[in-house]
Amino acid sequence: MADFSHTPVLLDKCIELLNISPEGVYLDGTLGGAGHSSAIAQLLGTGFVIGLDQDAQAIEAASERLKPYGSRARIIKANFKDSKSAIQSLGLSQVDGVLLDLGVSSWQLDEGSRGFSFNRDGRLDMRMDSDESLTAHEVVNKYEESRLADIFFKYGEEKLSRKIAYRIALSRAEKPLETTYELAQVVRGAFTKKTLATDLHPERRVFQAIRIEVNQELSVLERSLEDMLGILKSGGRICVISYHSLEDRIVKTAFRRWENPCTCPPDFPVCVCGKKPMAKVLTKKPVIPQESEMEQNKRARSAKLRAAEKI
Repeated sequence: MADFSHTPVLLDKCIELLNISPEGVYLDGTLGGAGHSSAIAQLLGTGFVIGLDQDAQAIEAASERLKPYGSRARIIKANFKDSKSAIQSLGLSQVDGVLLDLGVSSWQLDEGSRGFSFNRDGRLDMRMDSDESLTAHEVVNKYEESRLADIFFKYGEEKLSRKIAYRIALSRAEKPLETTYELAQVVRGAFTKKTLATDLHPERRVFQAIRIEVNQELSVLERSLEDMLGILKSGGRICVISYHSLEDRIVKTAFRRWENPCTCPPDFPVCVCGKKPMAKVLTKKPVIPQESEMEQNKRARSAKLRAAEKI
């Protein structure tokens, strides 16, 4: 089993915003190393936390970590997009709180064989769920050059997206790109020496874009947030930690829509559309880690936490 030591990001603030009740039922949609789930379980009495993860290795490690909590922790192998059916499998229709800690986990990056990291050599993979068929190898070697450029620009916000896609197309025409190191070297070749001197790892944006494409992370998040609101009890809370602007924008937009769903023109004196607020935003600005946490946990540096309470 891989080393799944996991330092949960913004843990204290998540616990505070979830407003844990000892009798409550809470859904951790991104179980990972069970750092957040174990902290929730410690505060429960008759309640329990449901942990979801699509990664079989994470399930194995989290099961071990949560053993001391017995029935206060239930684990299901599933993507958080299947949250509704997951809780229904336990005879539930709603929960008291939902937590999502998005993105790739530190241990996934550190495990070279998973193919997530430009710092660890391994076959191009990047699947969070190894049962899925689409891999980074297929994206890099089979997607059309124009499609690759669009992905790098949209999901990685990479300005040199077309140049990078062109270099990949040239390289794979000679032989397929097989490993993360091979891809990283091709991508780095698109940047000037001046850029490489100030930005040590510009390839990270391309790796992020490919990972998002392989796992359909943004579309899954957009679809899932509405379901998560649906399974929350009135007064229940949802906390979402994101790590890049694309995720954060989706969460912020959804929360604002829940709080103010009115579609009437701004110049209307009164609302006539009849749409009522569904939630109250608890974080007008995203919560970010303190300097001390960022120093201790590299993954926390880009974290942003938003929370809302269902009406």
